[in-house]
Amino acid sequence: MTGNADGAERVVVLAHEKFPERAKTATGVLKYADYDVVAVLDRDRAGTTAADHRADLPEVPIVESMTDAPDADTLLVGIAPIGGGFDDSWRPDVRTAIERGCDVVAGLHYFLADDAEFAALADEHGVDLRDVRKPPEDLTVASGKSADVDAEVVLTVGTDCSVGKMTVALELMEAARERGVDAGFIPTGQTGIMIAGWGNPIDRVISDFTAGAVEEMLLEVGDDYDVLFVEGQGSIVHPAYSAVTCGILHGAMPDSMVLCHAAGREAIHGYEDFALPPIGEYVDLYEGLAAPVHEGDVVAGALNTSGVDGDEAARAAVDDFADELGAPATDPVRFDADAVLDAILDE
Repeated sequence: MTGNADGAERVVVLAHEKFPERAKTATGVLKYADYDVVAVLDRDRAGTTAADHRADLPEVPIVESMTDAPDADTLLVGIAPIGGGFDDSWRPDVRTAIERGCDVVAGLHYFLADDAEFAALADEHGVDLRDVRKPPEDLTVASGKSADVDAEVVLTVGTDCSVGKMTVALELMEAARERGVDAGFIPTGQTGIMIAGWGNPIDRVISDFTAGAVEEMLLEVGDDYDVLFVEGQGSIVHPAYSAVTCGILHGAMPDSMVLCHAAGREAIHGYEDFALPPIGEYVDLYEGLAAPVHEGDVVAGALNTSGVDGDEAARAAVDDFADELGAPATDPVRFDADAVLDAILDE
């Protein structure tokens, strides 16, 4: 890979029929990664730009297929559907990318390197298939040492999946750095790993090793920072994903937690028969579950108000959320992170 004149990797992001609302990997990479994103693939949005659909995203052109994209080093699959499967409608774009000499990066449970066609093409064209959701082979159980790191450990926890836990962790890290705090980020999911360039994909790790996989990352970098923001996953009440949530909670041994919620969300996303508990119950659940391993408090909240029209209505929603939570809250993307960061640093 040659990259552009600045050395940044030139990337095309695949987000067919999902951009931007259901392509959080794509939007996360566009907003936070250091790549030079030259195009987004979405056959339903072709002819527009990413900024046309979300004001906080760059003006990257959206095109119909890989054949319409500019020269690039890498095709990145920017969709992570429930179950992590591969949609065969993406196959022509992946094939074209490989034939054009592009590496392909994906965060699916379906590993591209195990796909016979893609593996053969990649070998023929001398490119890499990078499956970031494939965990290291040397992981083991936790030793209970995360609490010994020098850094203050902050974990983003959620009322549900897809409420912005990674985004909040990254926004808080950047806000802390702007204040002169030496802050770092611990990526635990495919998007965070793509952004940070390292990490363990916790939802792919053997259950016995989930806490250990988080602990390994903390022990690796925990003495290099003053504060570490750990990316949470799922929710403790999620009927499918609660196991990974608990593994991260016990592996990270957080000193404090930030509860993340999406304004207006009343039921588990994709599992609408399961209603969300009241906000106050989450505080008791997370603090109670953490306590036997390492006591940590929910010190603040982050509300995703992307579905709320108008700043006045969004601020009112944040205020209501803070009242329910009994702690400071904000939307760090729409407004700023000050109230939440103050609560963390005071803690």
